[in-house]
Amino acid sequence: MLGSHDSPPMVLDSPLEIAPSDWSALDCYNLLTGLVVPRPIAWISTVSSDGVSNIAPHSFFNMVAADPPHVMISSTGVKDTLRNIRATNEFVLNIVTMEVVEKMVDTATNFPPNEDEFELSGLTPTPSFRVTPPRILESKAHLECVGVKEMEIGNAFLVFGKVAHVHVASSIWRNGRVDTKLLDPVCRLSGSGYAELGKIFKIPIPAWEGPLVTE
Repeated sequence: MLGSHDSPPMVLDSPLEIAPSDWSALDCYNLLTGLVVPRPIAWISTVSSDGVSNIAPHSFFNMVAADPPHVMISSTGVKDTLRNIRATNEFVLNIVTMEVVEKMVDTATNFPPNEDEFELSGLTPTPSFRVTPPRILESKAHLECVGVKEMEIGNAFLVFGKVAHVHVASSIWRNGRVDTKLLDPVCRLSGSGYAELGKIFKIPIPAWEGPLVTE
C-alpha cells in the first residue's frame, strides 16, 4: 500500500497511512513524539573525565527491569551525556517535577562541553552516595546509576543503567510509597509541549477464575 501523503499535511482529509521512509526523519520524529505521549523525563547529571559536570534532559527514557532495577535512556547521536557515561560508567537520573520544569528546559541548551552546567543553570549540586556525579538538589527524587550496557539502534544509542542507590524526599512519601500527586512529575509531549498529570484513576486488573492450561 502506498503512502497517503508525501509530507505532513496541514489538515487530514483522509486517514494518514505512511511508511517511515515516506517522510523525512524530522517529520517522522514529530509524528511519533506526538503519538507516544506522555513520556517521562530523565534529567541526567554526569561528570566528564576532566571533572566537568553536565546536566541534560532525555525524554526517551523508562524503567526496564525491577529485580534488580534497571533504567534505559536514549541519546540521539553522541552527546555530552553519552560521552561522560562512556568515560565514567556512572550517571544520576533526577526526576523532573513541575517546580523545576523551567530549569530543566534551560539545561537542554547546547552548552559547550567544558562548561559546568550547574553553574550555568543556577541549580545546586549535592553529593551522591554511590557514584561520582552530583545529584540535583532541587529534584525530589534521584536514581544513582552505573552503566551496564550500550546498544546502537538507528541514530540512537541506548544506555542501560543499574540503579545503585535511590533518594526520595520525605515531602512526596505517603502511606508506604511515593505519592504521585505530591511528586507532581512533568510529562513530555511533542515540540515544546509539556503537561501535568491531570486526573489520576485506578482500574484493578481482573483475576482469571477459569481453569489454568499448562503445556
